[in-house]
Amino acid sequence: MTTLPSIALLTCWYGDYPWYFPYFIKSCVYNPTIDFIILTDNTTVIPDKPHNVKIIYKTIDDFKSNAYSKLGFKVAIESPYKLCDFKPAYGFLFPEIIAPYDFWGHGDIDMVYGNIRGFMTYEILKNHDILTCREDITMGTFCLYRNSDQMNKLFMKSRDYELVYTHPEHFCFDECNFLFRELAFGNSILDYPKNIQSMTYLAVKGDKEGDFRAFFDHFIIQGMSDKIRWDNGLIIFNNQFECMFYDLIDYKIKCKNKDLNWSVPNIFYFNKKGINKNSTVKLLRLKIKSKLRFFNKDESFSV
Repeated sequence: MTTLPSIALLTCWYGDYPWYFPYFIKSCVYNPTIDFIILTDNTTVIPDKPHNVKIIYKTIDDFKSNAYSKLGFKVAIESPYKLCDFKPAYGFLFPEIIAPYDFWGHGDIDMVYGNIRGFMTYEILKNHDILTCREDITMGTFCLYRNSDQMNKLFMKSRDYELVYTHPEHFCFDECNFLFRELAFGNSILDYPKNIQSMTYLAVKGDKEGDFRAFFDHFIIQGMSDKIRWDNGLIIFNNQFECMFYDLIDYKIKCKNKDLNWSVPNIFYFNKKGINKNSTVKLLRLKIKSKLRFFNKDESFSV
């Protein structure tokens, strides 16, 4: 029997957990062979927390002190969002956390996972050293690194990493230094040598030169949509395609209803009005039935 490579996904979160957090937790339950490690200053007890969601208490000051100790220079972190630039360094900064795992990665909690192992298969992990889920960039929301000295220090191959870590502005270092539009049009990140050497740059360059093996493919959904269903651990788009996760970066802001007044079920839908137990089509049918009952009631009174 083949033993699956072990995986840990690290996230730093500071402050209150957001309204969509229970959906994130529910999706972790259905990925029991992966550990989701949250470094946080939040001491709130998480309802229904599964065994594979592990909470490690660390303040931002703890993070800064540890980074100074490991990197040898003071880092500039004036807001939690700046931590996005540090994601590729988590393996180097927290060796004691990632030690038991074959792969470590960085993620976020503004997402709902599908079947991660269904996409990050044994064969794919075996044959690659850095893996992401878009074809054009290394994603801050999901990127895996083989737990090796080479990959844990890969961020240091950037000529700019010290500049990035000693300045408070966000450089999108974990992804592509804001070259989203250019790369979406099919340009190579190697065509922009004057930009900050981001992790996408390092991954593409290292793979091209044969230093390691990088995996790029599109496994996710982003943007506002009412055609997404979470169904017993699977993300289904338009009743046709399975995806690895739904990135809530737009949805969490644009959806109208952000209240959670029911326990998270085994099937739910992402509608523009909010996350719902019913699909958009079913909601429309229920609305029509309600109107018909109203009209029938009025008609009966008019007789």
